[in-house]
Amino acid sequence: MASEPFTAVILAGGRGERFWPLSRSSRPKQFLRLLPGGKSLIEATAERLWPLTGWERMLVSTSERLVPLIRAHLPDLPEANLVVEPEPRDTAPAVAWAALEVARRFGEDQVVGFFPADHYVEDAPAFHQTVEAAAAFARREAAIVTLGIAPSYPATGFGYIEQGPEVANGVHRVGRFVEKPDREAARRYLALGKFFWNAGIFIARPSVLLAELNLRAPEILAPLREHGLAAYPALPKTSFDYAVMERTDKAYVVPARFGWDDLGDWTALERLLREDGKNVELARHVGLDTEGAIIYATSKDEIIVTLGVRDVVIVRDGEVTLVVAKDRVQEIKRLLAMLKREPFRELL
Repeated sequence: MASEPFTAVILAGGRGERFWPLSRSSRPKQFLRLLPGGKSLIEATAERLWPLTGWERMLVSTSERLVPLIRAHLPDLPEANLVVEPEPRDTAPAVAWAALEVARRFGEDQVVGFFPADHYVEDAPAFHQTVEAAAAFARREAAIVTLGIAPSYPATGFGYIEQGPEVANGVHRVGRFVEKPDREAARRYLALGKFFWNAGIFIARPSVLLAELNLRAPEILAPLREHGLAAYPALPKTSFDYAVMERTDKAYVVPARFGWDDLGDWTALERLLREDGKNVELARHVGLDTEGAIIYATSKDEIIVTLGVRDVVIVRDGEVTLVVAKDRVQEIKRLLAMLKREPFRELL
């Protein structure tokens, strides 16, 4: 357990649509068992946080429809530690409601961290050290501390954080947040060496979070304070990054000391699992002249056979087979928009 009281909120309300067809509305990405070891992503997240919080100080923010899945994957989580939203409204309302709940239970000056449920982290001890360093600064200062990931390639699917001046050992002011860049800008950020990937993790005292929400996003916090969950349907759907982090003057960044991936789409499996072979094969596969492919099937009884293809993702799940060029996996959401029409809606 952390030497000082620390509370973690796991943000588990997302859908992870770019992992369709494995990720569906009834089985979002955080409940998938994508990597070796057999744990779902949310199970791995909770296991990683437990040494810092125990079960009593671990909360999960999610929507009503996902509560049964949370209970199935995290049976030891106290039922009272589910912070349930009536409907998903993105991370700004989720953070606001969870911050109010943490303040009510543990006080406004007990440090809380917010962590996505569906990320991959390598080296748990290094993760704990980084989180504890950020939490120590947040206890002393009126600060919202985010964790920055040193980029290893010019990614265009992540937001970036520009590192400002150092204000304490290993803690820097945030210069600015940058939206997902184009390839040329991403290469420039990588070369400059002072930009981090935005991991969507942030740590602060509830008093600081609520003060900044009151200043930067009163249209979210005020209705929640006055009406509670009844205010949800009318709240704006917006991210905490946009509502607060990109506007606050209290943003700081601690460089992460652990390996990380946001598992944003199917190509993440190649980054994490590809060894010396030509393909990433998580299925029974027979291939001829097939290179750079990511091949996944949920059933061990099915065989995927390929001939003369390269740089594709092939996913077989139940009644659906997806074939997509690797450089277009970010566009899977466009496919899902088409499938919202009958008779395909049951595939979502």
